[in-house]
Amino acid sequence: MNLFNIIEEIEKVDPEFTERINPRRAAIKNITSFGSKVAIASLPFALGTMFKKAYGASTSSATASVTDVLNFALTLEYLESYFYNQGTASNGLIPAADGSYIADITNDENAHVTFLKGVITSLGATPVTSPTFDLTAGNGSGKGPFADVLSNYQTFLAVAETFEDTGVRAYKGQAPNLAGNQVVLTAALSIHAVEARHASAIRQLRTKKGFASVAPWITSTTSNGNDTGISLVDANYKGENNYIQAGIDLTTLPSGVPGQKASVASATAAFDEPLGMADVLALLVGTFIVH
Repeated sequence: MNLFNIIEEIEKVDPEFTERINPRRAAIKNITSFGSKVAIASLPFALGTMFKKAYGASTSSATASVTDVLNFALTLEYLESYFYNQGTASNGLIPAADGSYIADITNDENAHVTFLKGVITSLGATPVTSPTFDLTAGNGSGKGPFADVLSNYQTFLAVAETFEDTGVRAYKGQAPNLAGNQVVLTAALSIHAVEARHASAIRQLRTKKGFASVAPWITSTTSNGNDTGISLVDANYKGENNYIQAGIDLTTLPSGVPGQKASVASATAAFDEPLGMADVLALLVGTFIVH
């Protein structure tokens, strides 16, 4: 995620942004002059402070709503970060050919945690602490349905796909709650885009390894919307079989092939469905948090 691109995008949706942060704008623009020795981890704190000053007029209730969403996102990132860190630390789990691939995703997830904690702190709120996770989904026993998640690469990628697919939907589900704060919304959507790339990459990797046969995007023709081949995570794909958008049945539209209508598979692949906070906490995070 390029923080400087975020500044440019913010200026597009908020023409007054330049005035809001002047003369801080010059300082932000000149960060690049410090070169590669600048600690990247410090940037979220500087950026978050600027956000707070630029949009300090936000009501306390709105800020609480925004920080609730950010802490929810942070919980998801804690889970993903922990998962990938544990995976990369497991000797022999990840094939050498995929090492740099998974390492990039791991670094992204760690950066997301740092970024979200910095923004939450800059808004005057307290970041939630990381829960205790059981990646086997065994509620602390380490003997859940994914007991070999850190020893079997096939299981590891299957769980990774579920995490990434659900994370993408979770960020999309919270976008309306951030609509009143264009700065935070822009930052969240930037993370959302990266998570979508992770999901696509993991799906493609599962297929390439011969562990599954899934498209880089969710293509559902099943009643539960799950195309992963893993029945244990059916609930995480609730609604992905939807082919009605804005009241329009997409299967009644032309497919691009003369005389043919769009299939359910193509209709579901063309749109990603949001997932609400309650569903995510109950169906994904709740499954892997030790209660």
